[in-house]
Amino acid sequence: MSVLLIEAFYGGSHKQLMDLLQEELQDDCVLCTLPAKKWHWKARTAALHFMQTVPTSANYRVLFASSVLNLAELVALRRDLGKLKKVLYFHENQLAYPVQKCQERDFQYGYNQVLSCLVADVVVFNSAFNMESFLTSIGKFMKLIPDHRPKDLEKIIRPKCQVLYFPVRFPDVSRFMPEHKLARLQKVIGVKRNGDAYQLEGLPGRQKSGDLMKNSNAHGESGLCTPEHEGLPSPSPAPERPNKAEASESTNPCQGEDKQHLPFNLCNIMSGWDSRQRPLHVAWPHRWVEAVYCGCYPLCPKALVYPEIFPAEYLYSTPEQLFKRLQNFCKRPDIVRKHLYKKWFDLGSEEELLSHPGCSHRMTLPQTEDSRDCPYHIGT
Repeated sequence: MSVLLIEAFYGGSHKQLMDLLQEELQDDCVLCTLPAKKWHWKARTAALHFMQTVPTSANYRVLFASSVLNLAELVALRRDLGKLKKVLYFHENQLAYPVQKCQERDFQYGYNQVLSCLVADVVVFNSAFNMESFLTSIGKFMKLIPDHRPKDLEKIIRPKCQVLYFPVRFPDVSRFMPEHKLARLQKVIGVKRNGDAYQLEGLPGRQKSGDLMKNSNAHGESGLCTPEHEGLPSPSPAPERPNKAEASESTNPCQGEDKQHLPFNLCNIMSGWDSRQRPLHVAWPHRWVEAVYCGCYPLCPKALVYPEIFPAEYLYSTPEQLFKRLQNFCKRPDIVRKHLYKKWFDLGSEEELLSHPGCSHRMTLPQTEDSRDCPYHIGT
């Protein structure tokens, strides 16, 4: 039990990260959490709760916590924890987090994070954008103090900082993918039809999809791509395209005496459609590189964290550019259907792939209502 994991908001990506760490560390860690409710109160009072509930141990060596926790308060209340190597992880930062126009930014939450950075030994951000937006905002943020303002806090904190892209485990979605995209993925990163799914969280080896679904998934929705979800039957291979004679007898693939016994399979539903007749779908996902992994075409604003993830050809700068791109896709949907995500397939080795930030999921700051900040994926 050398690692103490503390999460004051145990839900969503915060829970996912802690669960993965606990799984990898196994018996060498202790996990202490609070439920993912009333975030503002957790940020204010979690340290007092953990002061009373974190078990004491002489075996602790490392304390790992997210920035929701006021780490400075906790180590002041629990002197034994102050001696540990303290790692603080930022999913988001309160100095750049968007607020409603009619709402002033609450100084206390950002101040808590600055204090936490000062007492931490290592400060980890999920993207370079998240890190830089926090560090470069400290000086301006501290000017809100009426007098006796602290100086050079950015210089003190910056040497402790580093970027660690958020880890992702991809489920087996091979049966939902077009053949040409599946074949390319199989060649580059080892994806197999209804077989093993590759792990892209920097851990070696592969994991069977059944085990993968039990252990991972970004938001508890892994069943979407597994036959166990909602009691859905296991999908069968996509049927062959009917010839003209067969099509004349029945143009509805769901017609027939046993239509109620057909398994749910997206490939089955769409296999009888001419690809030129199938509409494109615009998705607005909360989990990007999963979307790209599933074969979507990313189309993102040239702002925030997106230039850090995607090459320039997938970015737009103005609403007019976005409209023109979408218009061209409507005229030539085959561009999207035949497209293979460029950056992954330009990488020459498995090691390069694993180290590329576009292959690791990362949390980004919520978007504004301005259309320039509206990211899209174009799905097939």
